Amino acid sequence: MKALIALLVLAAPLALAAEDPVRLDHAPIDPRDVASLQARARSFVNYCMNCHSAGMMRYHKLLDLGLTEQQVKDNLIFTGDKIGELMNVAMTKKEAKEWFGTPPPDLSVIARVRGADWLYTYMRSFYRDPESATGWNNMVFERVAMPHVLWTLSGQQVQVERKFRNLEQAEAFGRQQRNAWKIEVLTPDQAGKDAERYIFKTITTATPGALSQSDYDILVSDLVNFMTWMAEPNLLARKQIGYAVILVLLVLLVLSYLLYKEFWKDVH
Repeated sequence: MKALIALLVLAAPLALAAEDPVRLDHAPIDPRDVASLQARARSFVNYCMNCHSAGMMRYHKLLDLGLTEQQVKDNLIFTGDKIGELMNVAMTKKEAKEWFGTPPPDLSVIARVRGADWLYTYMRSFYRDPESATGWNNMVFERVAMPHVLWTLSGQQVQVERKFRNLEQAEAFGRQQRNAWKIEVLTPDQAGKDAERYIFKTITTATPGALSQSDYDILVSDLVNFMTWMAEPNLLARKQIGYAVILVLLVLLVLSYLLYKEFWKDVH
């Protein structure tokens, strides 16, 4: 047992170091914003569904966003699929593996798997990498196989590095940055004696895109908002039912307590 505890204690910091964490930005999403969801349903179909499926979502579920069946057919279905069918793509997993090295993940529940903050930061953290097969890399997902499909809108970013001797200085510099960032720590052998050990990495815009940075951030937040809704379309209804159930249980608790007092008041 002592050996097992010692092993876990030693493994914990190693696991944290292996994660190479990136500072994630907060995703400003609101699942109650129907206009946002309607607009980015079109963006999702146009940009994401060329490669990614949403195999646990049916087109007719989009009617819950206030769209009519004809609007869905005219603006969101560009194949021979019917409105009751799943939101799949024609590309097979075999073809995807040949072209990208790995099949693109299904995006039905990606927001529940990764989290909205991860998705929001990921989609804003692509940068040019000439050593990558696609010419792109990502601060959040190193050596990502996915190319940056929104680069004409966001522009092209490049990774920049800055070295610090002090970790507190590096973190203070990071808090001033707009984009995702991370800090890599060199060992004394790698850095040399009294050298700068902390490498601060972030990205900066080299070539502007069709949208300004703020407008692109809004587009991404709306797209993440849609994927978050798609991962759990009944989220708001579930929460409302939950609040009602808790309220009923509290009322029953009060009534039960009063009944208890009434029943035992004459018992000595």
